[in-house]
Amino acid sequence: MAEILVSTTAANDQHLTPAGHPEDPRRLGAVMRAVEAPEFAGAIEIREAPAATRDELERVHPAEHLDRLEEFCARGGGRLDPDTGVSPGSLDTAIRSAGALLDVVAALERGECDHGFAAVRPPGHHALASTAMGFCLINSVAVAAEALAERGERVAIVDWDVHHGNGTQDVFYDRDDILYVSTHQSPHYPGTGSASEVGSGVGRGTTVNVPVPAGSGGEVLRAAFDRLVLPAVSEFDPDWLLVSAGFDAHRDDPLASLELTETDFAALTTRLVGLVPKRRVAFILEGGYDLGALERSVAAVLGTLVGSAPAPEPAATTSGVDVGVLDRVVVEREHALS
Repeated sequence: MAEILVSTTAANDQHLTPAGHPEDPRRLGAVMRAVEAPEFAGAIEIREAPAATRDELERVHPAEHLDRLEEFCARGGGRLDPDTGVSPGSLDTAIRSAGALLDVVAALERGECDHGFAAVRPPGHHALASTAMGFCLINSVAVAAEALAERGERVAIVDWDVHHGNGTQDVFYDRDDILYVSTHQSPHYPGTGSASEVGSGVGRGTTVNVPVPAGSGGEVLRAAFDRLVLPAVSEFDPDWLLVSAGFDAHRDDPLASLELTETDFAALTTRLVGLVPKRRVAFILEGGYDLGALERSVAAVLGTLVGSAPAPEPAATTSGVDVGVLDRVVVEREHALS
């Protein structure tokens, strides 16, 4: 049995973005260098991601949306919006990205591994049910969460990408069986994710947003997890934890302005893995656009999961942003819930 199963689209990545676009195939190359590092030999099993089925996709994305994407890609692709470009093979790759997370969830259920990691692109957490945006075509974490919820499982999604996962939040905003928790830079793309966004109807309280300002470092994010994220997940008492693991909060990333290091991602991983029963935690790659930072950060997470020491680099400082910024988040959320 592998300690970690990595299901990946790397071997047959057909998603080609325009020249100069930050979301390019080299990202998976960086991730796989971390996965295939000698220190993980024997601990990690790598396999090619299967395609999600149409039925699995349509639990989240209407048939009309999937048909539009298929037709657009078949015509040669192009830009769906200023940020999101596709090629003829992009949708096939995105469908296998969704299949990767379903694959690791199934392997965990069968006891084939202790942890699962979907090493995939494009990312998915910005994809709305009927709209591709923010580099994202299919919301892979939502597809997996919905598959579990349909069987009566309670699912917590923790999203530490530097950008708010507006698509994931929107899909589950009125649900009480799926918890969505996000830490993210604010103000920043896509402009959603205020602390006052707490869910609606029976889902009131099952959306937890922790926006932090530019310049926030590891101390702020670790405090955010301790003060807000972990209590929310513990209170929800999920059967499964799915982690939207974007690494663009790293201080070297070109698309954002937080100050985390790979050691911080290891610390966040340590905090999360004990929140649910064994073999019920799965990670999926979202953002992360500096190749060196991405490789080091994935290695730190994998090393934490297999019990090896994280990278020796000291945790990031807050660069002048005090953990007191979280007081405002707490007050705003409590006001919205009152």
